[in-house]
Amino acid sequence: MKLIFAALAVAFSALSGALAADCDVPASVCFSDQTGAMDLVAAGTPATVLTDADADKAVLRVANDFALDLERVSGKAAKVVTDQSAATGPLVIIGVAGQSALIDGLAAAGKIDLDAVNGGWEAYSITVVENPYPDVPAALVIAGADRRGAIFGTYEMSEEMGVSPWHYFADVPTEQRTDVFVTAGMRQDQPVVKYRGFFINDEDPALGGWAREQFGGVNADMYEHVFELLLRLQGNYIWPAMWGKALYDDDPRSGQLAQDMGIVVGTSHHEPLMRAHVEWGRHGDGEWNFDTNAEGLEAFWRDGMERSKDFDKVVTVGMRGDGDEAMSEDTAIGLLEKVVASQREIIADVTGAPAAETPQVWALYKEVQDYYDQGMSVPDDVTLLFADDNWGQNRRLPTQDLDREGGFGVYYHFDYVGAPRSYKWTNTNQIEKTWQQMDLAYRRGVEDIWIVNVGDIKPMEYPLDFFMAQAWDPEEMTLQELAAFPQDWAAETFGDQHGAAIADLVTRYSRYAARRKPEFINAESWPIGEIGKKSLTVGEFGTYTEQWHDLVVDMEKVKAKLRDDQMSAYYQLVEYPIASMANIYDLYHAVAWNRALAKADDARANYFADLAEAAFKKDAALAYAYHALEDGKWIHMMAQPNIGYTDWRGPEQDVMPEVTRVDGKTPKSVTFKGAVAPSKIVINADDYDRMEGNDDLRWSKIAHLGSAGEGAMIVVPQGMPSTTQEDGIRLEYDVDIKEAGDLTIGVRMSPTLDTRGTDGNKIGISLDDGPLQVLNLDLIPHCCGPQTQQQVDWDKAVTDNGFTLTAAFDGVSAGKHTVKLWRLDDNVIVEKLSIATN
Repeated sequence: MKLIFAALAVAFSALSGALAADCDVPASVCFSDQTGAMDLVAAGTPATVLTDADADKAVLRVANDFALDLERVSGKAAKVVTDQSAATGPLVIIGVAGQSALIDGLAAAGKIDLDAVNGGWEAYSITVVENPYPDVPAALVIAGADRRGAIFGTYEMSEEMGVSPWHYFADVPTEQRTDVFVTAGMRQDQPVVKYRGFFINDEDPALGGWAREQFGGVNADMYEHVFELLLRLQGNYIWPAMWGKALYDDDPRSGQLAQDMGIVVGTSHHEPLMRAHVEWGRHGDGEWNFDTNAEGLEAFWRDGMERSKDFDKVVTVGMRGDGDEAMSEDTAIGLLEKVVASQREIIADVTGAPAAETPQVWALYKEVQDYYDQGMSVPDDVTLLFADDNWGQNRRLPTQDLDREGGFGVYYHFDYVGAPRSYKWTNTNQIEKTWQQMDLAYRRGVEDIWIVNVGDIKPMEYPLDFFMAQAWDPEEMTLQELAAFPQDWAAETFGDQHGAAIADLVTRYSRYAARRKPEFINAESWPIGEIGKKSLTVGEFGTYTEQWHDLVVDMEKVKAKLRDDQMSAYYQLVEYPIASMANIYDLYHAVAWNRALAKADDARANYFADLAEAAFKKDAALAYAYHALEDGKWIHMMAQPNIGYTDWRGPEQDVMPEVTRVDGKTPKSVTFKGAVAPSKIVINADDYDRMEGNDDLRWSKIAHLGSAGEGAMIVVPQGMPSTTQEDGIRLEYDVDIKEAGDLTIGVRMSPTLDTRGTDGNKIGISLDDGPLQVLNLDLIPHCCGPQTQQQVDWDKAVTDNGFTLTAAFDGVSAGKHTVKLWRLDDNVIVEKLSIATN
């Protein structure tokens, strides 16, 4: 976040929306009185909100929202007025420069300076003004360069006061205060990424069922809450729900509501010209084939443009096969170029302006990226939207046409339906991985569109909050800010006194949950240990399960310290995710032991059968408790089946894994003793002995990334060209080999893809002063079953959330040696090393 202060220069950086109660920052909320500060709430009485009577509807709405936020904080209703002459006492003035008589009048009187705001995209300034009018001792003036600038500046102050963006969508309470102040001075801000938002997708049975129960459907009444959340997160762009749904067609109020609130509406990667896919089945004429039915498709698309012509939008162009399928490859490139040319003619005709004046995006999703690589022509003003592999790894980033007018975007995933396994139920996304991939995208020139598939919105609150914060200003989301984010988020959500403890919980949860998505977990996921006559040894599966048990214990300790009004938010954001994932591990760990013991005709199998059946029932009980929160407000939101996946389609309902009972007395308990002895030397990547870099590049730790240890190592800044061994950018690990022999070193990598379209992501490894071996992480995503070794490897990498490359060293002597890892390519993340001799 870049801040420009008038009269006071302060070295300051923070996350957007994370400035709460910073008394050292000009024009910021403080909960203690400061010299020159104005009263926002004084002795329980809030300031009056003033805006222009003829203000844009979005500005009028946010003015009323801010009054409601003042009431949330103070406990007393705040007035909203549009007549300056009738206003007395402290004021909050909200308006748009060049459109607001109030704002322009203050600027003309020299009370505020708009130079830093004028002409900026969604820019805003926040200024404390003394005596702006007679009988008004002070005013907080929020001036937007445009209507969304005014909105973002206002919601920024709301969040600083303690009103969470998640006050509705996670029931985060607002702490009431008798006195709230705003420090003297001025600050300014604006986003770096132009369009920032999320895609509601794969939304049944959860969000869809919830919306039908609460609002009668996915309609304007529901979208009012969604749009407010998006704006409070300082986003502006949405792809609406589209599983059998159409924002404009289902409820005509929804499109107008989006416009009235300041939302930029788009459609997903395969829904051209503002038409939802489902509308073709409702209103389309003929087959979805431009070769044979161009006239029918053009009429369909024209209706979409006519319907939305007065609304803020980014128009998707291009075309996929019916139902989001690939078009036939032999005709695809030429046909797509014809399709887009036709679509742009429609855009120009409907808007009465050149097509280039309407924001457009072409999604290079799946096979369309291949067409672009093969030379498909794309108009220069169209934003090229690259996509990840649906699993959080960017497939491709810009390497050519870097100065194109339309720029570039990224479509990222927190949720996915497809091969090799759908994942919809719960959050398994590490913000550290999101940071790494989106920072890489930004360094490679992607700053026009950032959009993320969030499924049902819930339970993706935490990673979505982070994604939107990083999108506001990627430059300011440094590794240091990334490390601080969990505690900042936890403190803002549950209070400073709980910030550190809850940050630890959500960080450990994210690391454990990212180990393997629950839809992939089964009884064979990890080794369980050895069967002894009196006891069982703890295997890898048991170690992971115990980690979850410890996390549950710590989660309960924090819960005991919370206020009653925080319990609902805690259950949604912390307790349910931890308890439900811990239970999944309990379930399959028990099933694994049941099957192993039953095979040995050991009656202890019955004990584990009981545990497994109890865990299966507990899963339903945890979801039931979620649905009962807030008098049933969130009913259906955790209805996604999550047990019994065998392929990407998933079960229609949870399926209890098969267990076996054997003859014999079931013991009341089972003893675990000891653990399986490790067969390798394992070194976490951040436990290096020496690090070498240069003035341009250096190895850095991303704390908590991956599941191997406390962090992973990458080279920053990202986005830089390849290097060689001669550049000397390396990590060194000292090891003591006990026995002479051949050595195998495994380097576990976090999955990443070759975003330059060359031949994989390479890293070098050497032993002592020996020759360099080049290891190549060459993963190739696929949609429909692996056909090559690279695709098989990609399947394994997304299943295990990691991939191990190996190097062999012959005839290594016993004693001390040094393993060296060399930076060769960008976008390489090292989690750990494992060393074995034969």
